[in-house]
Amino acid sequence: MTVAEIGLGLQSDKRAGDYARLARRAEEHGFDVLSVFGDLMYQPPIFPLLEMAAATRRVRLGPACLNPYSAAPYEIAGQVAALDLASHGRAYLGLARGTWLGAVGIAQPRPLTALAEAVKVIHLLLAGDRDGFEGEMFRLAPGTALRYAVHRPRPPLLLGAWGPKGAALAGRIADELKVGGSANPAMVPVIRERVARGADEVGRDPGEVGLVFGAVTVVDRDGAAARARARTEVAMYLAVVADLDPTAHVPADLLAGVKELVDAGRHEEAGRLIPGDLLDLFAFSGDPEHVAAQAQALIDAGVRCVEFGTPHGLTDDGGVELLGTAVLPLLDRSPGAVAGGARGGHDPSCRNPIRG
Repeated sequence: MTVAEIGLGLQSDKRAGDYARLARRAEEHGFDVLSVFGDLMYQPPIFPLLEMAAATRRVRLGPACLNPYSAAPYEIAGQVAALDLASHGRAYLGLARGTWLGAVGIAQPRPLTALAEAVKVIHLLLAGDRDGFEGEMFRLAPGTALRYAVHRPRPPLLLGAWGPKGAALAGRIADELKVGGSANPAMVPVIRERVARGADEVGRDPGEVGLVFGAVTVVDRDGAAARARARTEVAMYLAVVADLDPTAHVPADLLAGVKELVDAGRHEEAGRLIPGDLLDLFAFSGDPEHVAAQAQALIDAGVRCVEFGTPHGLTDDGGVELLGTAVLPLLDRSPGAVAGGARGGHDPSCRNPIRG
């Protein structure tokens, strides 16, 4: 059986040097995975990931997530190959359909086909296969190959998705499925069933696909202040993720009120509309004991990895420090606490796969 892992998800909005400092502290505290989000108009994840690779020795590292619309599959293959070389085999590849790309004039037709074919092209390139590929959206001419050495032919693949079709695709081809923006243990069996449908199609054990749940995290000794900050953060995407969670049952008038205030730029007011029980479904927030209890509920439900996402605390460094010293020690991550899932050997996250 597998020990549950704890990840840290970072937004790529920091200065050079900040990533290395945070990564070193996270590794010292016992985090297992460091992810960098691939949100639109932030720094490309490869920059912080390479800095963190040089500053760490043990943790796995990856983008959560890249998408095959704004970066061609051969470019994605090159980025994951570079990270795997720099980290001596600790890279994972995170892919999702991406969101908000219309703002930069990029269409996103046939996302499931695009993701499946991108994975195929990436794997062919990393494996040195010169036979070529002719897909509906991507192709490799015969003889096309990378002109540099790679560390591994197939770093672990994580797909970011909530929906039945995306989860089924993960069941067919991925090592992990990331549900970004959720801290809700009731979603675990829902997602597991969706993954199983895809796994069954190819004769695969659904347990081979590890589930990763991650969300906005704000921890502080002042639990009320932490939850107030988390409410403001969650308000910005509640209307989207609430519709994706069939177990949440969020009142339509509440969603409408939150959305109206967010659209008006009144994020703190919007956050104050979110009741505590609803906040706990879409964020880890409060004092260390409360955040640990939320994470433990996911581990007990069978999640393979819990990812604490930005902003972590009232400050970056303070949040990472408190998560490492006051939250992680409270968690039971023993094999008996985890039901199913594996991380593609020992070698995932998407802050929010709907956002890319």
